[in-house]
Amino acid sequence: MDENLKKRILIIEDDEYLRDLYMEILTAEGFMVDQAVDGEEGYQAVTRGGYDLVLLDIMLPKKDGIAILRDLAQNPPEGKNKVIVVLSNLGQESVIAEAVKLGARGYMIKSEMTPEQTVNEVKRYLAEST
Repeated sequence: MDENLKKRILIIEDDEYLRDLYMEILTAEGFMVDQAVDGEEGYQAVTRGGYDLVLLDIMLPKKDGIAILRDLAQNPPEGKNKVIVVLSNLGQESVIAEAVKLGARGYMIKSEMTPEQTVNEVKRYLAEST
């Protein structure tokens, strides 16, 4: 857990239950976790940067995850984020391909993963980025 203590994660998720669940399990693992409840709030947080990993939902109110990725690709923030991973229930290959093309390092489908598996994937993405 010690190596997690300085890692900053941003969760951009509109589902309150899932957002709280991910916050709880990632905080318990020692990560510093911030949250955003919609796409506009998430985009503002991402543009400030400084995150080791961003978990980005696709279906968000106000600004969807693909629009966030597109805006980040066109106007990269000054404060860099190391890794953006999509965490969504949309599993269509076209959506996955678009997200990766726009800069997402990976794509996880929420309904196919337990919270423990999600934490393990977060750790794997973080290890790959160092």
